Amino acid sequence: MTTSAVLHELQFDGSILRRGFWLYVWEVTPIGQMPLYYVGRTGDSSSTNAQSPFNRMGQHLGFAENSNMLRKYLGHYNLEPQACTFRLVGLGPLEQESKAIERAEHDKRRDVVAALEKALAGAMRDAGYRVMNEVSSRKALNSARFKDVLVAFAEKFSALGQIMR
Repeated sequence: MTTSAVLHELQFDGSILRRGFWLYVWEVTPIGQMPLYYVGRTGDSSSTNAQSPFNRMGQHLGFAENSNMLRKYLGHYNLEPQACTFRLVGLGPLEQESKAIERAEHDKRRDVVAALEKALAGAMRDAGYRVMNEVSSRKALNSARFKDVLVAFAEKFSALGQIMR
């Protein structure tokens, strides 16, 4: 064993493996710096797939150009993922994936979650979190569902509770 070898442990609840439409927030803390945040969702725009946040986690930090968005955003800050600690907070599935649905139904579900994603990113910014990514969606926001999303994420990101008042 080399002297640079370090023992690591990853523990998680298996329910994060469920496929479907999820919202998630990455908290990325570079060594000696304040945390940065990335707000995302599962549910593809290019197919009728809606994978788990666990699956998406590896893609975000991988090297495939079309799916490693978190790695790219870290690059904008001149940060290497190896020099950061990570926390992933996911909420879902908010909508179910179904291979049997028509493309139009998948897009409808995806659009509902995309509007929630945009609103969550905005709320995180409004609460003072340094969100790295801009989320764009022109879809209508379901305000009642968004309130539930805010309540859930406020359990892990307490400043969100302040903007709900």
